[in-house]
Amino acid sequence: MTKSNFWVIGGEFGSMNFHKLVEGSAQVQGPFKTRKEAEDAWRAVSEENRHKAGVRFSIVEEPSRVSA
Repeated sequence: MTKSNFWVIGGEFGSMNFHKLVEGSAQVQGPFKTRKEAEDAWRAVSEENRHKAGVRFSIVEEPSRVSA
């Protein structure tokens, strides 16, 4: 059986090129068992921070692994 986890990661970036997070602003939420759960979390945290132009969050998926 293949399993995969999803995470919501992000925070406040120091510039609008979104290359480097402001120290101490990193946020990680998860793991989520489904992409839908991750999307719901992403939507909530993005909505909370929508007034901050330098804040960005993404959904990432761990590489699939086979459980024994």
